[in-house]
Amino acid sequence: PGLASAATPLPLTATAPAAAASSAVSARPDHVVIVMLENKDEGDVLREGPYLASLAASGATLTDMHAETHPSQPNYLALFSGDTQGVTDDHCPLTFDAPNLATELTAAGLSFAGYAEDLPAVGYTGCQTGDYARKHSPWTDFRTVPPAANQPLSAMPTDYAALPTVSFEIPNLCHDMHNCSIAEGDDWLRQNIDGYARWARSHNSLLIVSFDESESDHDRDNHIATLAVGEKVTPGRLTQ
Repeated sequence: PGLASAATPLPLTATAPAAAASSAVSARPDHVVIVMLENKDEGDVLREGPYLASLAASGATLTDMHAETHPSQPNYLALFSGDTQGVTDDHCPLTFDAPNLATELTAAGLSFAGYAEDLPAVGYTGCQTGDYARKHSPWTDFRTVPPAANQPLSAMPTDYAALPTVSFEIPNLCHDMHNCSIAEGDDWLRQNIDGYARWARSHNSLLIVSFDESESDHDRDNHIATLAVGEKVTPGRLTQ
């Protein structure tokens, strides 16, 4: 979904999270942070979200990005493992042994973590508590990913140099725009990712902001907004 074109599934390589921005990035970033948002169309996001619009203006906009399907969960699974794993709905819990981004990174000597807002404890495997939803944290579904990789957002390092090679930042069901407005989610992004976005621009690192799916089930293209910001990102609109 957020990091794969309509015709090309996400490759399972150590640089997979940055693969979609490869034509804008000249070398592998030291750190990649991926922020996933929910169920909004690109035009609405850039019109109603001034912070996201500012990221688009200063970074790369990937114009040919499409989710796999509706609803959310199979898109997150495809993003993390290159396959929907046969899942067509949001039921929970799920358990898989398939290869995935975390195992590929580990095999390459690199590191991974997922940081989820409102996750009540490290390694928590419950399906939902408050505004946290496991369906948006796909690494929890894979036995090959250690529980320690599943972290509360509050554990995300403030010293960005201490971040894993690749990490996900998963807002809660309000701040990802699923249950709340674009404006509210956009303000949360400004408060919570702007520090990293600024740091990444001068520390060979990359921020990717994407969406799990478009707003309408009737959007056959399932087009999703995806932005890349970083030191070696060439600003502008990328068509492939």
